[in-house]
Amino acid sequence: MLNIIVEPTLLLGIMFALFMIFLYSLRFFNPLLATDWDAFLSALGLVYSIIIIIHGWRLDPILLFSQVLLAFLTFFFCWISIRQREIIKRLTDQL
Repeated sequence: MLNIIVEPTLLLGIMFALFMIFLYSLRFFNPLLATDWDAFLSALGLVYSIIIIIHGWRLDPILLFSQVLLAFLTFFFCWISIRQREIIKRLTDQL
């Protein structure tokens, strides 16, 4: 039985899944910035988001807060990594 209830965990799971799809689609839009690790990370992120969507109703508030922090840390580190790849690409193009 699947209990998918409309609450903050559903929003967190959908937001995380969309970000992981964006990370994977970077491979098609800008292949010079994409690495093989992006595909691995996006697959793990999609599994994580499916688990949060299906079983998120069982989280108490402090566990939900820890999952939100984990998701924002993942967003931040992916964004920093992509920015650094872009800066390195620009520097190597100038040489």
